[in-house]
Amino acid sequence: LITASDCMSVLTMPNEVLGAIVVVDHDPISLAALTQLFRRTFSHPVRSFTSSVEALAWCVETAPDLIVTDFDMPGLDGLDLVSQVRQEAHLADVPVMVLTGASDRETRYRALDVGANDLLAKPIDVPEALARTRNMLTLREAQRAMANRAQWLSREVAKATADLAAREQATIWRLSKAAEFRDNASGTHVVRIAHYARIVAQQLGLSDAEQEILFLSAPMHDVGKIGIPDYVLQKPGRLDDDEFALMQRHTAIGYDILKGSSSPLLCAAAEIALTHHERFDGTGYPQRLRGQAIPIRGRIVAVADVFDALTSERPYKTPWSFDVAFAAMRDWGGSHFDPACAAAFASARAEVRAVWARDSDGGRVGESLDDEIPVSL
Repeated sequence: LITASDCMSVLTMPNEVLGAIVVVDHDPISLAALTQLFRRTFSHPVRSFTSSVEALAWCVETAPDLIVTDFDMPGLDGLDLVSQVRQEAHLADVPVMVLTGASDRETRYRALDVGANDLLAKPIDVPEALARTRNMLTLREAQRAMANRAQWLSREVAKATADLAAREQATIWRLSKAAEFRDNASGTHVVRIAHYARIVAQQLGLSDAEQEILFLSAPMHDVGKIGIPDYVLQKPGRLDDDEFALMQRHTAIGYDILKGSSSPLLCAAAEIALTHHERFDGTGYPQRLRGQAIPIRGRIVAVADVFDALTSERPYKTPWSFDVAFAAMRDWGGSHFDPACAAAFASARAEVRAVWARDSDGGRVGESLDDEIPVSL
């Protein structure tokens, strides 16, 4: 939470280095007099110009704290200078005061209309000039303080958001691992799934944000196994029809656990939990979705999950070798898998092998090749 003392610390923070007061006047005598007056009175550096064009170029490069310009300038007059200053985003709020000897209201209205903050009549009345200049500098100081406070608040919000995201991710990770421990799998399974999913997403050209969401949400794909009986999860052989029907329920259970959250990660995880066992040819479960009707996240995690299951030891199977499993994944594109996802996986063989080697469970690598995908994948 942001406390009162936090806010006070912002208000009392020292200002940045003071910006310059820029004085623009084609009359050298008037320019010198005003420059000396400002230097004697204010702490700001003072820059003087007899050319509006040169003054504009300098202001664009340095962003002063105040611009005081004569209205009657040759070439680029004072109002044109104000107008062009206001077109520069970083100068849009810089106070500008126009010196004018004109007494007609139309000229004064035009000055205010193009963006001048104040006007000062010529010949200069010193007390009035100092008072109006001081007001403009106070305005600029308030703008700077507000900007400092906004930056501070932005940093605090970013820190708080990052802390919340870190806690959310830690909770997600522990929830993912809980399901894996019930399935006699080590925590490295969810690590590999996360990396495989990101590799496929990257090869498909998904955005960095979507790759990150997949990386963080894919490990929750099997969280629904929390609701599956141990005699099914840990059965050392193939499941019978009734047992397989029970196993299939883990997709809906996972969806029910994760759905309805305001968290984008949990929403993505709910979608993945429900759809990662759908098959591209429509023979998957639980909804028998076909082709593009399967959400892309589910199609990607299906590739990652099956490959990891094939190359890992399970109660019902020995692990397949990397080469045999990789060839099978390629062959099942268009039937079990979205062919684009299968091709993306195949095109990243080196990256996949690196994850497989780095994050393996240390179990034995087999050479078995079943006639079909194991029924409980």
